[in-house]
Amino acid sequence: MQRSTDHFLTSHVGSLPRDKTLMQMMFAQEDGVPVDVSAMATRVSQSVADIVHKQKVLGIDIVNDGEMSKPSYATYIKDRLHGFGGSENSYVFDDLVEFPNLARRVGEDPSRQHRHAPGCKGPITVKNMDSVDADIRNMQAAVGSADLKNTFFSAASPGVTSIFFKNEYYPSHEAYVFAIAEAMKAEYEAIARSGATLQIDCPDLAMGRHMNSKGVTLADFRKRSALHVEALNHAVANIPAEQLRMHLCWGNYGGPHHHDMNFSDIIDIVMQAKPCTILFEAANPRHAHEWSLFETYKLPVGKILCPGVIECQSNYVEHPQLIAQRIKRYADLVGRENVMAATDCGFSIHVGQAAIDPEVVWLKLKALAEGAAIASAWCWKK
Repeated sequence: MQRSTDHFLTSHVGSLPRDKTLMQMMFAQEDGVPVDVSAMATRVSQSVADIVHKQKVLGIDIVNDGEMSKPSYATYIKDRLHGFGGSENSYVFDDLVEFPNLARRVGEDPSRQHRHAPGCKGPITVKNMDSVDADIRNMQAAVGSADLKNTFFSAASPGVTSIFFKNEYYPSHEAYVFAIAEAMKAEYEAIARSGATLQIDCPDLAMGRHMNSKGVTLADFRKRSALHVEALNHAVANIPAEQLRMHLCWGNYGGPHHHDMNFSDIIDIVMQAKPCTILFEAANPRHAHEWSLFETYKLPVGKILCPGVIECQSNYVEHPQLIAQRIKRYADLVGRENVMAATDCGFSIHVGQAAIDPEVVWLKLKALAEGAAIASAWCWKK
C-alpha cells in the first residue's frame, strides 16, 4: 500500500454495479441454470475493463475490478473451495427483529434471493486456482500492464466465511475458521504475487455482533473476534503488511443499525490484525461520529486509516466540501500521511443489489475524488 506524502489517495471498498447482461448471467449461474462459460468469461473480462476505465476517469487512485466475477463478496468462496454443500444458512440481524416489514423488504431484495451459502459438510481444501488467476489476468488486461501496484483485489476473510457458511463438519468453530484460513492462503498469496494490494473483508468483526448473536456477551464476542484475527494473520503470514488492507463493516443493508456495536469496543482487536491499512464505516449516520475516538486512541505506528467518507445506502451525493472536512478531521488527529479516503462499503456487495442508482454511484465516486483534492489543498498547502 502506497503512503502518499503530498495528497490524500482515494479508493473504495470493492463491489461496483454490474451491467444488466452480466447480472442476469450471474443470477442464472447461481440458480443452477446452464450458462455459456465462454460467454460469461468474455462478459466478465469486458466488464472489468469498463469498470477500471470508469474509476480512473472519475479520479480514483487505487482501483479494482469491481468484483465483476463474484456473485457476492463472501459467498463466491463456495465456488473456489471444496467442502461446501450442506444445508443453506439462515441468519437474523438483531436490529431488524423489531421491524418485520423492513426485515421483509431487506430479505426480498433480488440480490439476496439469488445468493446461496451452503454449509460446510467436509474438509475445506482448494478446488482450483482458475478463478483467481482469471481475475488477475482480467485486471492486467484492463490496466494494460502486468504491474498491478496501484490496484487491489478484495477477498473474504476466514471469519466472515465462517459466519455465512455454517459449520456442519468440524469439531469446533476454531478448527473450522483455521481450516478456512489455511485454504484461503492460496488465493491471498496469488493476489499478492501479482503485485496488487490484497483487501481482506472482515464484517465478522463488527456486523457479527448483531448477526445471530442473541445471548452472546460482548466479552464472548471479543474472544471470537480475536480468534478470527488470529486466523486472518495465519492466512497472510507470508504477505507484507504494507501490501494488505482490511475492511471493517457493520453490515451494508438498509436497517436502523441501532444495535451496532461501537468501534471503541473492538478497535484494540482490529489493530492486532496484520494489514497496514484499515477501511471502516465513517460516513453513515450510525458511525460518522466515531472520528472522535482518535482524539484519545493512539494509532499504532505503521497503520493507515482509510475512513469511509461516502455513504453507500443513500442516493444523496455528498458535497465535496463535506468530504474534505471528513478527511481533514482524521488527518488532524492521526497525521495526514496516515489517512486515505474511501467509501463506507461496496455499492453492490451482492449481484443486483440496488440501494443506490448506478448512475448516482459514479457521481459519489467523482465527489470523493473532488473532496480529497480539496482536503489535499488544505492539508498540504505551502
